[in-house]
Amino acid sequence: MSSSDIFIGEIIGTAVLILLGGGVVAAVVLKRSKAQNAGWLAITFGWGFAVMTAVYMTGTLSGAHLNPAVTVGIALKDGDWSNVPVYFAGQMLGAMLGAALVWVAYYGQFHAHLTDQEIISSPHEEGMVDQKSAPKAGPVLGVFSTGPEIRNVWQNLATEIIGTVVLVLAVLTQGLNDSGKGLGVIGALITAFVVVSIGLSLGGPTGYAINPARDLGPRIVHALLPLPNKGGSDWGYAWIPVVGPLVGGAIAAGIYNIAFA
Repeated sequence: MSSSDIFIGEIIGTAVLILLGGGVVAAVVLKRSKAQNAGWLAITFGWGFAVMTAVYMTGTLSGAHLNPAVTVGIALKDGDWSNVPVYFAGQMLGAMLGAALVWVAYYGQFHAHLTDQEIISSPHEEGMVDQKSAPKAGPVLGVFSTGPEIRNVWQNLATEIIGTVVLVLAVLTQGLNDSGKGLGVIGALITAFVVVSIGLSLGGPTGYAINPARDLGPRIVHALLPLPNKGGSDWGYAWIPVVGPLVGGAIAAGIYNIAFA
């Protein structure tokens, strides 16, 4: 795989991942959406199908890492870091592009939601349980990035690490396909169901970022978009869904090298 193939593949794949993953969250939480209040099952399966679609689409182009934690895990497994910066750059740009496309697709719903007096005057905003210790967050931040239900640094960090270990270890133990160009067709489906499983089992505390680009790229877009009454982007929490998954990816690679290599 050339550097240009990796870069383009990761942009396309991560953009599709965030478009469909962020899109299902928008569909469930925004007013005037036909899927409003569809619930957590819809979100977890929506993210799983987003992973499957993105991996199918770009697996033979870039290997479909679509996640810096996966890239770190594979680099530690193989000992090859030469293309890691290219992967990271493509993933971040793709994540930002995908988040911007969610805004375009749900433009009217964002406006209807964020100008609704019941929403903007609510004393208890989405994703915030302890209002005394938590910064003010807008009612649509969860469309773009994750946030904890209970704000506890060590627990939030541990949850992201644990979830990412499961994801990256599942990817590493599937291995690459025979051509060396990424997960095969069955691998994409298995990875999608792993993501659904993580969401159902471990997603409750933090919203299971398990992907630094998935959280940081869209959070930047949230900060930049001209959304009325959007509130803050919760930068005080933003390091956890970046550091946690990267640590989780490294731990998964260590487990793989000890137990499976």
